[in-house]
Amino acid sequence: MSNDNTNDKPAGDPDNATHAAWAKAWSHLSPESALMAWTDWASHLAVSPHKRADLLQLAQRQFEQMMAHLRDSLDSLAEGNTPPELPATDDRRFSDPAWGQYPFSLLRQSFEMQTHWWDQATQGVWGVDSGHQKFVQFAARQWLEAMSPTHFPLLNPQVLERTRAEEGNNLARGMSYLIDDTMRRLAGEVPAGLEDFKVGQNLAITPGKVVYRNALIELIQYAPSTPDVHPEPILIVPAWIMKYYILDLSPQNSLIKYLVEQGHTVFCISWNNPGKEDRHLGMDDYLAQGIDEALAAINAIVPKQRIHAAGYCLGGTLLSIAAAALARDGDDRLASVTLLAAQTDFSEPGDLSLFINESQIALLEAQMEETGYLRADQMGGAFQMLRSYDMVWSRLTQEYLLGDRRPMNDLMAWNADGTNMPAAMHSQYLRRMYLYNDLSGGRYLVRGRSISLGDITVPIFCVGTTTDHVAPWRSVFKIHLFSPAEITFALTNGGHNAGIVSEPGRPRRHYRLHTRQQGERYLAPDEWLETAGRHEGSWWSSWVAWLNEHSGPPMKSSRVALGGKRHPPLCNAPGTYVLKAC
Repeated sequence: MSNDNTNDKPAGDPDNATHAAWAKAWSHLSPESALMAWTDWASHLAVSPHKRADLLQLAQRQFEQMMAHLRDSLDSLAEGNTPPELPATDDRRFSDPAWGQYPFSLLRQSFEMQTHWWDQATQGVWGVDSGHQKFVQFAARQWLEAMSPTHFPLLNPQVLERTRAEEGNNLARGMSYLIDDTMRRLAGEVPAGLEDFKVGQNLAITPGKVVYRNALIELIQYAPSTPDVHPEPILIVPAWIMKYYILDLSPQNSLIKYLVEQGHTVFCISWNNPGKEDRHLGMDDYLAQGIDEALAAINAIVPKQRIHAAGYCLGGTLLSIAAAALARDGDDRLASVTLLAAQTDFSEPGDLSLFINESQIALLEAQMEETGYLRADQMGGAFQMLRSYDMVWSRLTQEYLLGDRRPMNDLMAWNADGTNMPAAMHSQYLRRMYLYNDLSGGRYLVRGRSISLGDITVPIFCVGTTTDHVAPWRSVFKIHLFSPAEITFALTNGGHNAGIVSEPGRPRRHYRLHTRQQGERYLAPDEWLETAGRHEGSWWSSWVAWLNEHSGPPMKSSRVALGGKRHPPLCNAPGTYVLKAC
């Protein structure tokens, strides 16, 4: 199928094989982007003598502080006293009190001072492009993270104490874990513990049927579990970057199961895992074969009812495109729109923007031209860099040095179950959303005509998460700037995944909630924070209350047959597409 939003890369590039080899040699990260960023920073710093002088003075003050702490510690030891301790820190790496005690306090202090120095050195340099500045800051943090004393057994007091107490058995266990993990990766096997989590056995087991299938999606309808259900069905549009069952993990934290138990008829799209033959699939295909055909199937199964549509991450962005196109065409099938950690404006996309520029996208396109898709592990690698402490370095210390194997859980199992992305779609998404920001700019085309988020007037429920590295909540919040609709915004603690998978009863969960009525004035994010009321617990309950408020009175669930006459069930949930490996 042709796409309205084609990329700008010329067809039949004779240099593509060279570019693809270059991409592979650099692990698909553009060296040109890094070189331009560092050159921009270094050249402007070179012509900023006062900035350099400030950095030199900062280094001198830090050296003097280090020497003072060393001198005080040695004097205390010479007098038979306990050396002075550093105050506690919020840095999780140094949470153990031993890091505040001599001699490890010197290592911690040195690391903290280096981090502060580089933070000052990489910001506020005259003339540096803001994108280059962010990249240099990010790269410096990555380098410092790798050099943290916590990663070296002879420098880490926790590791030394554990090694003494266990006579080195912790290091032996850690080595066995490292060998096991390495062998699994080389053999293409699943991570340790993943074999205990099986889709359809203890993951994605909410009862339901696949009621529609095409080459791109399986549409799952879930069986009602209450005598009565609200007449308006819910369609969930998950991101195609990962498997749909992030919203149907274990029974205790399944959002889909929760919705069903609250008396809602739920449908969910399960995306096919693309291969080389699907290289041509673009954003229009995901819209037409995904949301459009799902809506048509639901209309046949639950006739004469408007639909509550909810989209997560990329699925939410696609849903906003679909909602704007439906509104433009006068199609009123949607009763409401829910956006879960989903961006509609990409001018401030967070740290992910560090990997999205012309050079980087061109490199990915060269690689995708040969493979036909972006491999799941490539996207996973980018996310690992964004959260290197949580996903790489803390694991190195805990598992390989302390010898404590992290137990696998359902969210980790889902995270390891990646999907590929078709070349055309991924290129279009990166260019039209991140690079050009066409959607919020009114330049995005659907079926040859522009769409506008300003045409969306159905009620919107939007969720952002406080520590989201993929869709920062202030970026998600920008839907307020583009749609005049009634918008209820919830800000929950947690990250991109854990903030959404936040079932009732989970400890230490809270969120803020506020509704901007249609026609009310705009509140900036900081004003919103002051206005929004704080609630303890899960935002799920507030969403269900909101859905109930925008739904009709319940009817007998027996009136909603799985699939109906026009779409008899094809197989049991979770279907077949979710089981396809990369």
